[in-house]
Amino acid sequence: MVKIIMHGCNGHMGQVISGLVEKDPDAEIVAGIDVADQGKNSYPVYTNMEECQVEADALIDFSSAKATDALLAYCEKRKLPVVLCTTGLSEEQLAKVEETSKNVAVLKSANMSLGINTLMKLLQDAAKVLATAGFDMEIVEKHHRLKLDAPSGTALALADSLNEAMDNQYHYIYDRSQRREMRDDKEIGISAVRGGTIVGEHEVIFAGTDEVITFSHTAYSRAIFGKGAIQAAKYLAGKPAGFYHMSDVINAQV
Repeated sequence: MVKIIMHGCNGHMGQVISGLVEKDPDAEIVAGIDVADQGKNSYPVYTNMEECQVEADALIDFSSAKATDALLAYCEKRKLPVVLCTTGLSEEQLAKVEETSKNVAVLKSANMSLGINTLMKLLQDAAKVLATAGFDMEIVEKHHRLKLDAPSGTALALADSLNEAMDNQYHYIYDRSQRREMRDDKEIGISAVRGGTIVGEHEVIFAGTDEVITFSHTAYSRAIFGKGAIQAAKYLAGKPAGFYHMSDVINAQV
């Protein structure tokens, strides 16, 4: 039984994860941390992080970037492995994450979905065969109309995965409207669509001569990120200090 502290327990993802863990026989949330105790959780909630000294195997964080510095210091002090799911961290904070991982296990990934991270692994194998054979690589991502950033962090992570497989020979093109030239052999095109309530769709296209191969992933709810975070916490429990990724979780299950 993996004992988990949920940081940001009253937020949307905190509640999603709480619901998922209740049905998981191999995990238990033993405490929550949030700015207020709304009395809706079955576990104790601490509004002061330092007061939470409950024994746990890992902490899952779905909160806000402004809470990250204090969270990292807390986990480092307690030697508590942390699954860091909060996005929008500054360059300084990312550097702090790297520094903290020297003293405690830290897992951070651009996308916590097991499906997306399995897709990244498959894409690397495909790129080594298809891109080498002259196939062009394109990524199309679709999200709801309220999403502020483009392209998505996941689209960039997919591009990085492809590029890594090809020894980082490729560069990224986000807009062709001002370009009147043939496609460069060493480019990965990334296009963004925004509309409606699309949770998240990512399509990776390998376009060759007379044939096209497409890999796609569709998210129907944010629960997939919660499931991935729980799997990550199970994996991280008991691990030595270091910087871990969802790819480590995937590889451990193969």
